[in-house]
Amino acid sequence: MTEDTTTRTEARAPGRVSATVRVLRTRLPFTSAVVAAMIVLALVTGSFWRAAEDAGWYPYVAYGVPSLEAGRWWTLLSGPFFAVVPVFYLAMTGSFALLVGWAEWRLGTRIAATAAIVGQLVGILAALGFLVLVRGHGWAWADRTATLLDVGFSAGSLAAAAVTSAVLRPPWRLRLRLMLGLYVLASAVYLGSLADLEHLVAVGLALAVGPRLVRGRLGLAPPGPPSRREWRLLAVFVLVLLTAGSVLSVVLPNDGPLGETGDDQSSWLDVVISLVVTALAVNGLRRGHRVAWRWVVGWAGLNLFVGLAVLVAAVAVAIGGGTVELGEPAGIFAADRLAYTVLFVVLVVGRRAWRVPSRRRRRAAGGATDRETAVALLESTGGGTLSWMATWPDNQWFLAADGGTFVAWQRHAGVAIGLGDPVGADPVAALAEFRARSETAGLVACVFSASDGLARAARAAGWRTAQVAEDTLIDLPDLEFRGRSWQDVRSALNKAGKQGITFRLVTLADERYSLVSQVREISEQWVGEKGLPEMGFTLGGVDEALDRHVRVGLAQDADGVVQGVTSWLPVYAEGGRVTGWTLDVMRRREGGFRPVVEFMIASACLAFRDEGAAMVSLSGAPLARTDADGDTAVIDRLLDTLGARLEPLYGFRSLHAFKAKFQPRYSPMHLVFRDEADLPRIGLALTRAYLPEASARELVRLART
Repeated sequence: MTEDTTTRTEARAPGRVSATVRVLRTRLPFTSAVVAAMIVLALVTGSFWRAAEDAGWYPYVAYGVPSLEAGRWWTLLSGPFFAVVPVFYLAMTGSFALLVGWAEWRLGTRIAATAAIVGQLVGILAALGFLVLVRGHGWAWADRTATLLDVGFSAGSLAAAAVTSAVLRPPWRLRLRLMLGLYVLASAVYLGSLADLEHLVAVGLALAVGPRLVRGRLGLAPPGPPSRREWRLLAVFVLVLLTAGSVLSVVLPNDGPLGETGDDQSSWLDVVISLVVTALAVNGLRRGHRVAWRWVVGWAGLNLFVGLAVLVAAVAVAIGGGTVELGEPAGIFAADRLAYTVLFVVLVVGRRAWRVPSRRRRRAAGGATDRETAVALLESTGGGTLSWMATWPDNQWFLAADGGTFVAWQRHAGVAIGLGDPVGADPVAALAEFRARSETAGLVACVFSASDGLARAARAAGWRTAQVAEDTLIDLPDLEFRGRSWQDVRSALNKAGKQGITFRLVTLADERYSLVSQVREISEQWVGEKGLPEMGFTLGGVDEALDRHVRVGLAQDADGVVQGVTSWLPVYAEGGRVTGWTLDVMRRREGGFRPVVEFMIASACLAFRDEGAAMVSLSGAPLARTDADGDTAVIDRLLDTLGARLEPLYGFRSLHAFKAKFQPRYSPMHLVFRDEADLPRIGLALTRAYLPEASARELVRLART
């Protein structure tokens, strides 16, 4: 590193530090102050290296029933700034910075601080008040817990996160609220420490009151009725809660609120059965499968019936002066039956959310059409620059209810990937039908390479979008290769003339066998250099170029040797008229005429212009663009990573930069998807769509490139 570089780096470092301090002071003052106070007090008291609970001053800072009965009311204010043992400081300060910092960033300092402080105080006071009321009546857990002391700000942190969940959009709002509910319920019911009881009260209050408080302050509309996905999430939540309780009661045996749990053989058998049932059912419930719904309704109904039978038997035996042995604590048995009751009610009330039929019935479902119908609709109604790709045989075709619009799509990794805009009279309605039919079939719906117009309409309908490529368009009527910016193109045309390279636009299927063989040789040579199979989906090959609707540009030398090949897909307007052409295959012979690609594209543009075409599209290189949306930074990074992995092998971004030589105008192309949780699966599906023949070993090598 040079001296100047070192100096610049050192000069930037204080700037970064000051910027960070400025953000903490202006955007996160409450979070920063509390975390700083925790650290300072830990250093002053030595709690960073010695357990605070062993110190003589601990009873004077820790809150609990003994502290309040001794008149140490200040412990409600001092306790939140300490941790019981040194290792807990990492969890306490980290969770506070993360959860309360997030709340302060989203809601502002006043609301976040109120949520954290009120949640902490109410959680402590309600928990201690409950213990005071129930102790001394033979409940061993209550008597024991009422003698304990506690410290930490965890109840306030969780309360702030619960309040902030109200401003998230579906389905993230429900997901976060269910995660918080699962954590506090399972911990309080099956573990039952003083902190767990505080968490349950604080989060329960925040979930109940927070949405009304936050939405009123921020002017947000109240949430609507649960969607199909939310019903599914709710059922999965209750089922997972049941399983978590069974596992916790055996793996972490203790004497909790519902009684003493152990690790006897029957308990482990219950855990194994619960895990098996959950593993088989959770994914089916999440995806809306009717079969999974029936099995879980039966399982919940059976447990509900057993609970009622035991209750009746217990009452009958009690009347006769006897007792019923349950094989587990009565409290845990009752809690489990209550959870099964809730699960049964959720499944029955929300039964319309589970309508995905079996595979056999899905295969018999309507909505599908054939390639001939798709081609006829495209020719009659017109389409975009990628619409001819929608007719390729590897696709399937979903015909909308109007009979005049279709969606071309492929299925990979449980995802229905629509290719480009729906073709026909009403693409927006067709997209909605495609999503509904995909979800009915248990698939994640998305559209790849959607136009700007469709992306706007999709966002208005509740979809999410991210730019994944740019279509490169050249307007032909006034095209002239004049000026300095066209120097490379003019040079390629001049060199071709001097070296006897000529250009022809042909229908490849009508050419002689030897020429087609040369085209295949060039293409196979190009594929062989990549170390991976030829790509598909929006990237065609020689087989697609042999379609008689497709024009093929050939560059040949004086001996008839093919130096390069391009293929051009028709762009139809309404009525079957071709108004433009889209570049697909672009190959050059290794060691041949160097600027052959520039020569072929320029020659094709001139030929299409003379035929009266309005434009040509150099197509959009997948996962390549000149700029990204500012609103989807996380998604953009994910897509950029996938594009970067493929770049050394397929050169998408280099190709995108190469096309800039032709002075195109750019039109964004988007990925349309339901929400960010689908992105990992969509990324896998797109990889499979573009590399359908790649083996697992080849994909691993791609990931490690």
